[in-house]
Amino acid sequence: MNPKKPITYSLSEMKDKYIGKVGTEVRDSYEYELRMDVLGKMIKTARQERNLTQEELGKLVGVQKAQISKLESSANSATIDTILKVFKALKADISFNVKIEDNFLKLA
Repeated sequence: MNPKKPITYSLSEMKDKYIGKVGTEVRDSYEYELRMDVLGKMIKTARQERNLTQEELGKLVGVQKAQISKLESSANSATIDTILKVFKALKADISFNVKIEDNFLKLA
């Protein structure tokens, strides 16, 4: 008996099939939300490593505890200015990579 080899798919192939191809509105929205979720988790992790409460971090940044909570659950409602202030208050370095066509610009 010759058992059939299971069919395997890459994560990229699964995203293409179930979410949409790269460059489509649905896929771009998904990727954006995913990045914002990761950013929120990074803020939470950095805050916890500094042994700060959401309220304490909020005071350092000049925002309410609720704003920090929203940032940590999904950073998509925040301005870049607020995100930069949060990382500065956490004494954490942050850098941005910008890709223009096939060229990367690195901003620190």
